[in-house]
Amino acid sequence: MSTQTSRMASGQGFVAALDQSGGSTPKALKLYGIDESKYGSEAEMFELIHQMRERIITSPSFTSEKILAAILFEKTMDSQVEGKDTAAYLWENKQILPILKVDKGLQDASEGVRMMKPIPDLDDLLARAVDKGIFGTKMRSVIQNADPGGIHAIVEQQFDVANKILARGLAPIIEPEVDINAPDKEAAEDLLHEELLAHLDPLGDDKQVMLKLTIPTKDDLFVDLIAHPRILRVVALSGGYSRQEANERLARNHGLIASFSRALTEGLSADQSEEEFDQILANSIDEIYQASIT
Repeated sequence: MSTQTSRMASGQGFVAALDQSGGSTPKALKLYGIDESKYGSEAEMFELIHQMRERIITSPSFTSEKILAAILFEKTMDSQVEGKDTAAYLWENKQILPILKVDKGLQDASEGVRMMKPIPDLDDLLARAVDKGIFGTKMRSVIQNADPGGIHAIVEQQFDVANKILARGLAPIIEPEVDINAPDKEAAEDLLHEELLAHLDPLGDDKQVMLKLTIPTKDDLFVDLIAHPRILRVVALSGGYSRQEANERLARNHGLIASFSRALTEGLSADQSEEEFDQILANSIDEIYQASIT
């Protein structure tokens, strides 16, 4: 097992999700105190979000002591932090594993789910990721109802793409998010749990994937997945819960660690002094870390 794989498998900490893409970037910037009047083009928007991410990554509180990995958007992978490629900076300067978001967004809802859009440039993207020193990937789809056919289809699609990623030597994070507002959330999670188990054994003895899942309604629903030999790690998304509620729910699920995005950056603002910014981020990191190791 490589040093990086061993760290992901057994290291203490959580995964920072810094992968807001085109659709979610304006909202992330607004929460950070930068509204749409501050930029006039997509390029300017992405430059501003990269500045926010760089500020987070270079903060003295953003260290491998409590953070295992960081999930990056493609443009972040292609950008630099302090003159070094972002992935290289994370691993070489911080010993934090770099992970790349590879999906291209969601299709319209059908059978109670939103499947991933096709990823036509996946092979080229994975080749660039390997060249950049990326450790793993992440791809998201969404479950809105407890529809057995839809949930089967969404898991099937995730594992089909995951096998292509594994073939490139990268560690895929499979993320079939269950909407926290789903009217039958618990039933959907039970169906998802069974589908995931059914798809793990066919991977083969030498393959492992990671899972990124909504914090379940039923505490410890995923303990058998966490212990499964085909699973490298199971992480949880905050899914729209406040950081406090997400942490409380997470702490009740043994072995499940955080991979929070909005909950991680909650309270950060562009106009804060470096000292104030670092203190708020440090408090956020510590709270999420404590919930992840409980």
